[in-house]
Amino acid sequence: MDETASPAERRDNLAREVKAASRVTLIGMVLDAVLGTIKVTAGALFNSQALLVDGIHSFSDVASDLVVLGVMRISRQEPDQDHPYGHQRIETFGTLVLGSILIAVGAALAWENILRLIQGEANIVPGWPVLVAAAVSVAGKEWIYHYTRRVGQAIRSELIIANAWHSRTDALSSVVVLVSTAGAMLGFLWLDVLAAVVIAGFIIRVGWKFTWDSVKELVDTGLSPDDTRMLKDIARQTDGVRNVHELRSRRMGHDILLDIHLVVRPDISVSEGHQIGMQVVRGMRDALDNIRDINFHIDAENDEDHRPTSGRLPDREEIRAVLSDRVGELPANGRLRLHYLKNKVHLELFFDTGTDSHGLDAERIRRVLAEYDWFGSVRVWVGGP
Repeated sequence: MDETASPAERRDNLAREVKAASRVTLIGMVLDAVLGTIKVTAGALFNSQALLVDGIHSFSDVASDLVVLGVMRISRQEPDQDHPYGHQRIETFGTLVLGSILIAVGAALAWENILRLIQGEANIVPGWPVLVAAAVSVAGKEWIYHYTRRVGQAIRSELIIANAWHSRTDALSSVVVLVSTAGAMLGFLWLDVLAAVVIAGFIIRVGWKFTWDSVKELVDTGLSPDDTRMLKDIARQTDGVRNVHELRSRRMGHDILLDIHLVVRPDISVSEGHQIGMQVVRGMRDALDNIRDINFHIDAENDEDHRPTSGRLPDREEIRAVLSDRVGELPANGRLRLHYLKNKVHLELFFDTGTDSHGLDAERIRRVLAEYDWFGSVRVWVGGP
């Protein structure tokens, strides 16, 4: 999603993404229902336990497609007051549910067919229509896999991509049915039931991958060490950045959220520090195009090298009051700049040429403020900004 887009453009983009996801999911759901009916019917009529299990797998795809349709509509809503980062985590939860369904279906089918192997119930030769049904399934599921994956990548949806891989497992399981049926027709009758167990294993494996990846995202697992190292290198190589002492990352759907602390020179302006941060943002977005948000913090010193500067140091008004009381009132056109470094306050006073500084020279201020434990140093500049 382009963060520079207007709200209306973002709404249009979200609507297009939901429409594309819904269309490909509906097409896949219809295909799954048709293939599931063909496979369950052919498996039951022509004595193929493997094809029957494969058909049940297809019907589980129909159920998962319904989950995808519901979740996509919710997860692609715009950010709101209660969800300022958006609703992508709902998509992650949907992927978790989908993976859990696959594990449950796969485990039940595997257990049933393992019992059949142990009890020696594989004694009927499958009929040739089983081969036709499996071949049709391979072609159909391979086509929908490529179509769905292409759409998922285009709209950057992990849930749609996960659903595509779900279709790929169905195609692979139908390949197993083809091989096992051919073997059973050649006399190896146990291959049909063994194939059913293998297909169930496919289902469990894919379900576990979806589930585990979703759990890692829901507990805010960060980027890989390699990606983290790359992003830190980009920041360090940006002109004006002295060091990077903290980078935290987390995922929200396909998007990445980053928090980073950038150490810059302590004497630069606020606006220059912000501009340096924006240069870091640009470099990181060029490296990873799915970074949604980068929250950068500009530091004037590295907090990892020593104790962080205390929040109890006096603020600007308190320091001006001390100067006014002990040294004299600051001229109206005089400017005071403060630097908070290593738990000390360092002062800079600026006077325009010809301005009466009322005796506010550096040596006098230094003597007066030396008794304050927060005082670090003072400089007085005359001649303009």
